[in-house]
Amino acid sequence: MNRTILWKSALVQLLAVAAVSTVLGLLLPTSFFESWGWLSGPTAWLACSAFTARVLRLELLRTVFGAALAGLPSVIFVVIGLHWLGALFAAALFALWCATRLGERPAEA
Repeated sequence: MNRTILWKSALVQLLAVAAVSTVLGLLLPTSFFESWGWLSGPTAWLACSAFTARVLRLELLRTVFGAALAGLPSVIFVVIGLHWLGALFAAALFALWCATRLGERPAEA
């Protein structure tokens, strides 16, 4: 496990999610999230994981796939009304995925 990637991926993902959430929250009414949160939340999560992959020079498709897997358990937190706790849990799983499955991108030839 690459501990540097673990902490960096968690931090970058959480900061990206917080930034996107803040901007969307300021620009869009609550009714948008009540109607379209099921789509906009996961889309933002995956977009942030692509950003994380780019910043940390990780393989894009594997990183986004790991983010999708890490995001699945957070649905439980959303259902019980603990959305942000779910995001933290998903970020931890995502960071573990990045640190164990991805590590650093191999040098390009």
